[in-house]
Amino acid sequence: RAELLARPTISISQDTAIEQRGQVTLSCDTKNANVTIHWFANDIPLVFHERMLLSTDGKKLTILTVRREDSGTYKCKAEGFHQVQSSDPTFLTVNYGPDPFEIKLDSGVSSGEVVEVLEGSTVTFSVETQSYPPAVHSWFLNNTSAPFSTTRTFTIQAMSTEHEGVYRCLASNTATHLLRLGALEVRVLEMLTKPSVVSPSLNLVENASSVTLTCQTSHKGAGVLWFLRGQALLPSQHLVLSADNRSLVIHGLQRDDTGPYECEVWNWGSQARSEPLTLTISYGPDQMAITSRAASGVVSTIKAELNSSLTLQCQAESQPGAKFHWTIEHSTTVYMGEQLIIGALTWEHQGIYNCTASNPLTQLARSASVLVRVVG
Repeated sequence: RAELLARPTISISQDTAIEQRGQVTLSCDTKNANVTIHWFANDIPLVFHERMLLSTDGKKLTILTVRREDSGTYKCKAEGFHQVQSSDPTFLTVNYGPDPFEIKLDSGVSSGEVVEVLEGSTVTFSVETQSYPPAVHSWFLNNTSAPFSTTRTFTIQAMSTEHEGVYRCLASNTATHLLRLGALEVRVLEMLTKPSVVSPSLNLVENASSVTLTCQTSHKGAGVLWFLRGQALLPSQHLVLSADNRSLVIHGLQRDDTGPYECEVWNWGSQARSEPLTLTISYGPDQMAITSRAASGVVSTIKAELNSSLTLQCQAESQPGAKFHWTIEHSTTVYMGEQLIIGALTWEHQGIYNCTASNPLTQLARSASVLVRVVG
């Protein structure tokens, strides 16, 4: 008569282990001799690896260094006498972690080792910790000793500068007694306010000096851009920007350097542009010329009829407008104004007429002259 195969029994040296600490031995006991033992993990034939040791009779399975993937249900099956019998399951729990982790924010921009978030924005902080049993979390800001949160995630509704600093999350596992610390520095970007372009002097004179324009702003971390006549300013030897773009130096000031100039502060969340600044630059007088109705264009000699009227006009490029005065050859009289009008020419009006234009701000003066001949 064929021998009946008895059901095997399975035992485990410890049903709870800590990853990488110690070993676990599973034993499969059978009442029958001459049987073959098969091992199953999670109802699948066990795949043996270098961390496992199997006794010669197959009844003792040792996991030398336990890992988290060894968690699960184990069975052994006895095969013999054309029969198969399975043991009841036994369960191995492997406690592990917490593993190293990173603090993550659902908004913001990484800038090196710092995450920048916008003032007033809602930000959720979270961590994903690999741990069994689940890790216990404690959150700290800067050097505080008491945690402000003990959940895996937390949300700040309206970020402000008082929320800046280094956030630390301490994850702990009561079973493995392991601790892990994650840290992240958070900087709050203020909503930018309008800057202003400032000129140190209002008395600017062409060619006399350089001038430095400053973009005044309270936002230290913001970038600065410059605009000239509404277009992005292109630096040159004439227009030189400082390393931080906060200052613009105009070398060898020219009359067409009036602008307008604007500066804009920006970060990745907002920007703000200044009101335009237009410079008043004093120049001249130059391009002196004398004209007359008696002759077309700029004249050096004028012939006019005896007893006729004569109007001489003096012109000059100047900012502010030049002041004019006339002197006449063989006369000590000085005539003020850009026009010199003679009602009726006499022979005594012949001679050289000299016009001088002067600018009180540039302290420059230019002269031009014309020869008047009276013909009868």
